[in-house]
Amino acid sequence: MKLSELFASDGTGVIATASAKGEVNVAMYAAPHIIDDETVAWGMTDSTTFNNIWENPRAAFLYRQSGKGYAGCRMTLELREVEDSGRLIDVIRSSTRSAAGEQAAAWVSHVAYFRVVEVRPLL
Repeated sequence: MKLSELFASDGTGVIATASAKGEVNVAMYAAPHIIDDETVAWGMTDSTTFNNIWENPRAAFLYRQSGKGYAGCRMTLELREVEDSGRLIDVIRSSTRSAAGEQAAAWVSHVAYFRVVEVRPLL
């Protein structure tokens, strides 16, 4: 299944990260931006999640599609690169502005690109 098909409907996402010391963090995240068949990206703020992936490039993402049952996926991720400017961060800030307001859009300061290491179903 293509990555774009995994996020075709609304849902809820959670990203899990750990610091270099192994301190775990989980945070709610929207569906990722699909870059290609092996790469996804999210806009990020200067937060625990961002600090953790900077220290430890491995993360996990769980996405549950809306509705009955447990449609969705689990992904194992590895950080590829971070950008602090460019077209994608502008797109993310614009959609954040529409959904959550100007202040929330201003907090988005990075785009983190991840290689998708593995995709598994929820169950």
